[in-house]
Amino acid sequence: MPRSPSHPATPAVPGLLAAPEADGAVRCNVCAHRCLVRPGRSGICGVRENRGGTLYALTYGSVVAAALDPIEKKPLFHVDPGSTAWSVATPGCPFHCLFCQNWEIAQGPRLGLDLPTRPTSPDEVVRDAVTSGARAVAYTYVEPTVFLEFALDTGRLAHAAGLRNLWITDGYATPEAVALLAGVMDAANVDLKSFSDRFYRRLCGARLAPVLDAMLAMREAGIWLEVTTLVIPGRNDSDAELGAIAAWVAGSLGPETPWHISRFHPDFRLADVPPTPSATLARAAAIGRDAGLAHVYVGNAPELGPSDTHCAGCGAVMIERQGYRARSRLTAVGTCPDCGRPLAGIGLGKAAS
Repeated sequence: MPRSPSHPATPAVPGLLAAPEADGAVRCNVCAHRCLVRPGRSGICGVRENRGGTLYALTYGSVVAAALDPIEKKPLFHVDPGSTAWSVATPGCPFHCLFCQNWEIAQGPRLGLDLPTRPTSPDEVVRDAVTSGARAVAYTYVEPTVFLEFALDTGRLAHAAGLRNLWITDGYATPEAVALLAGVMDAANVDLKSFSDRFYRRLCGARLAPVLDAMLAMREAGIWLEVTTLVIPGRNDSDAELGAIAAWVAGSLGPETPWHISRFHPDFRLADVPPTPSATLARAAAIGRDAGLAHVYVGNAPELGPSDTHCAGCGAVMIERQGYRARSRLTAVGTCPDCGRPLAGIGLGKAAS
C-alpha cells in the first residue's frame, strides 16, 4: 500500500468497517479492495490511514467540491425530475481510472497534489442544501465510499430535513457498506464502466464482479438504481461489449432500469483518444433498446436529440427535456397521462414542470 499523504489541515475520525489483523495491520472493508493497511500506511484510496492499529478516515468533512446541480446532471432522470441536488465531495478514490474526468480531486491524494478543502460539518451541508432550494444531497464527483462516515452522518440529517440522498458511485462498496447505506441513500447512479474484468484491471485498477454485486445489493436494499456507461472509442465500444452491459442491466436489474450512455471526452491519461462519435452513441442506444431496456438515454450528445422519457407501455412522452431542464407530463401520482402506466422511479408525482 502507498505511504499516507500529508493532510495537515483535515480532520481524522476512526473509520467504519475496519477489522484488526496481526502485527497492528487493519483490514478496511469499506470498498471491495479490502486493503490490508499496515501501520503508518494508507489504503489505495490514499485517505484511510492506519495510526497505531486504528484505521482513520482522514478527510471527514474536508469538502473539496460543493455545488448546486440539476439532478439530471448526476445523471438521475427518474428521481424528482427537474429538481436540484446539493452536491459534495471530499478528496480520494479507490480507482485510478486512466480516463478520470475529475482526476485532480479523485487522484489528488495519490498524486501528492495540494488540494484546497473547506472543513464542513454534516449540519452545514444540510443547511446549504436547504438554503439553496435543493431537494436532495448528492455524494458525488469522486467515489463516495471514501467518505462513507461523513456521507452517513450527513445523510441521516438530510432525511430529517426532508431531503433525499443520492449516491453517485463507481459501485465498489462492499456488501457491509451497502448495508450501512440502506435506509439512508434513496437513489444511486452506478458507473458501469465495462463488462470486461480486463478493462477494469487495466484501465481502472479494479475488478468487475464487485461492481455487479454492489448493484444487486443496492437493488435488494431498496435503493433506486440508474446506470451510466462512458463509451470510450476502441476500449468498450464494440457491439459485444455494449450488448453484454445492456443484457445484464435488463436481466439482472430490470428492463425499466434507466441506462445512460455518455460521450467520452479526452482527459487525464487518455488524452490521445478522440471523443465518442455520434454514430457510436446512436448504435449503443439501439443496442440497449434491442436488449429490452425501456429507458435509454444518451448524454453529452445534443445533436442526437432530446433525452425525453417515454412510457414503457404506449410510448407517449412522459418527461420532456432540453439539456438539464425537464418538463413533466406525468399525472400527480406519477403515471402516464395517456395510458395510466406508472413510471418507474421515485418522486415522479412531484416532478417539476
